This record gives sequence, C-alpha cells and structure tokens, in this order.
Amino acid sequence: MNKLFLVCMFFTVSLLARHDAYPTKECPAFNNMKHSKNTHAVHLNTTQKYTILKYHKGQALILIKGEQPAQRWVDDECFSKSGNGSNPMNVKEVESGVVSIEDELSKASVNVDLTKDTKKYEYNNPKLSQHNLLALSWHNAFCETHRYRKECKRSLLPFGKGKYREKHFVLHGLWPQPKSKIYCNVDKSLVAADKHKQWRDLPCLAMDEETEDRLEKVMPGYASDLHKHEWIKHGTCYGTEADRYFRDAISLTEQINDSKVGDFFTKNIGKHVTLKQVRHLFDRSFGIGAGKRVEMKCKKGLITELWLHLGSGSDDLSVLLKRGKPIRSRCQKGLIDRAGF
Repeated sequence: MNKLFLVCMFFTVSLLARHDAYPTKECPAFNNMKHSKNTHAVHLNTTQKYTILKYHKGQALILIKGEQPAQRWVDDECFSKSGNGSNPMNVKEVESGVVSIEDELSKASVNVDLTKDTKKYEYNNPKLSQHNLLALSWHNAFCETHRYRKECKRSLLPFGKGKYREKHFVLHGLWPQPKSKIYCNVDKSLVAADKHKQWRDLPCLAMDEETEDRLEKVMPGYASDLHKHEWIKHGTCYGTEADRYFRDAISLTEQINDSKVGDFFTKNIGKHVTLKQVRHLFDRSFGIGAGKRVEMKCKKGLITELWLHLGSGSDDLSVLLKRGKPIRSRCQKGLIDRAGF
C-alpha cells in the first residue's frame, strides 16, 4: 500500500516539475489556453529544447526565449512523455531496471514549480511586494463618465456578467507601493505604448483559462484590455508571474463582495452613505482597525472607488488590512450609483 502511494505521489509531483524537452511536432505556440492568438506565428522547432513549466488540462505551458510573450501554450501531445532526447518524467532507472521511487521523490520535490499553489513560495518570497493598494471600482459610477467604453455597454440580458458588475465592486487594480514602483524591467517600447493607451497592442498574458474567465467577470475593463495595462504598469512589480498576480487580485475582490461591505453596497444602491458607515462595516467584517486602511474616492457626489491599503504575507484580507498603513480619506459621503445613465 505504501509503495503504491509513493508511486502515485511520484507521478503527481513529476507532472508539476519544470524540465527541458524536445518537441516531437512543429506545433503552433499560442499566447493563451483558448488558442485564440499566436503573436509572430510561432511554431515549435523539433531540433530545439524548450522548458516546460507545467501541464494543465491537456496542454503544456512552455518558455520560448526571445519571444513576446515568452510563455506559450501548446497541446501536451507536442511533447513525448517517454523521451525523445529528454526525460520529461524525471525518472532515473537503476542498473537493475527498477525505478527508485524514494530517490526520485526527493529530487522531484526540489524541481516542483512553486509559483502556483505553494504558500511557502507565495508569502516567504523576498521578491513579493510588501505593501499594496487594492483599487476597487463601483462600475455604475465609472460608466457615468466613461459611457463609450466597451465595458459600459449594458447587456440586453437580465443576468450574467453584466448583472454582476452592476451590483458588485469590480477590480481596477492591485498596485505595489510606493506609487513610484511601476514598470519593473519593462521594455521602453512597451512603456511608451502603455502610456499612450495602446493597450490592445500590448503582449497577451500567459494565464490559465480559469483565471481568465474569473478575471473577465470581476474586471469589466478586460474588454478594453485593462488587464494588459495593469500587468505592464503594476503587476510586473508584484513579484510573481501574471497568473498568480491576477488570482491574488481576484480573490481579494471576491472577499470584499462576499462580506458585509459588499452586501451593504448592494442593498443601498441609490442611497447616500458615509465613510464612517463604510469603515464601521470593514471593522465588523475584517477586524477592528481594518476601516482605517480604507480610502473612499468620490466624483460629482458619486462613490467611484474604494482603495484598500494592504500589507503582505497572507491571502486573507483581514490579515492584509491589519498589516496595512492607516490612511486619511478626503471623501466623507457619496451616492451609491444605480446602473444606467
């Protein structure tokens, strides 16, 4: 029984490990899992080794040096699981022809990609941003002054993503602090394109399909390529890859919407509320003192955003608010806007 468990563990860990391999086919390498775009029409070269970062849902995320974006998705059948000049499963056969499971488990554990789910990597990583600002928008108010943006076109259907953004906070961005911490190791041409709001021309991001679907729901600006701008300007300074950065931001947004704060805003649409009320709700939802880390933004009498000043070291918003810096807020009162103009 123990030996069977070790065998299962070995193959599970191995599938997550980084390794280099030669492709067996000249497959196209796509920017995302949906295979909707292939910048520069990149195809694999069967004489060249590629770093396989992970396997997911029948696909492989690989690294193609010199390309933009460098992380690409290909069908996992493009690489042989049995060799072809490499050893994808990281299995070493002993002279007797029997695999030493114990040895291989210890080696594989060193090579596991820790960028996905291992909390030790996420929160003890010295490169991870120590102070961040989570900017959440009240979408109805945003659209009052941005009526012609794609994300402000109201759906004819009374349900789905359109309905969600009309009654919940949506993600604007997660910004490493101080505010001068932007465009980390970003090419000057991309910085220029971003500053000129040429977001459509920015590189597509390597994210899991699940992450993209969740992001499209909580960030309506996805329709205008806001996510590309947020990554280039702020995410590159966060200390993780794009998928991890956006999953963290999505989780924090959902924690607000699932709290007493989110419920309060939904139930008081069309009414005026005060900063004092909002901060009190944060204290009730996330612990005493959490409200002092919240800044309310208003424009023309409408509440447009909430800015949360966060610390680091956890995925729990209560902990992050406790570790954040207290902040003053100029806006003391505002209207929770309804959908429509």
